[in-house]
Amino acid sequence: MNNIMCLCGSTKFKQEYLNICKEMTLKGFIIVMPGLFAHAGDKISNEQKEALDALHLHKIDISDTVYIINKNGYIGSSTKNEINYAKSLNKKIIYMEKLNGD
Repeated sequence: MNNIMCLCGSTKFKQEYLNICKEMTLKGFIIVMPGLFAHAGDKISNEQKEALDALHLHKIDISDTVYIINKNGYIGSSTKNEINYAKSLNKKIIYMEKLNGD
C-alpha cells in the first residue's frame, strides 16, 4: 500500500501542519513534514534553510502523496518549487483548499 505522505506549505501554518498530521496519521498515512517552522518562530541560519529545503525535497522523493497546505489559497515560492518537483516525479498531489479556477 502506498501510504507515505509529505506535508508541504508555508511554515507559518504550523498548527495546520500538526492538525493535518494527526488527521492523516489516523487515516493510516506515514507522515513526513518539516521538523522546524522558521516562519512560526524557529530560528535558523541561511545555510540551515538551504539544507532543510534540500532535505524536504528528499522527503518528497520518498513519499507517495504530497499534501499542500494552502490555507487561504496561499502558496509561496518555496511551496511552488516543491509542487513542481513533486509533479516532475509524478507524485499524487492533494490540496488542503481548492485552487482558484478549479
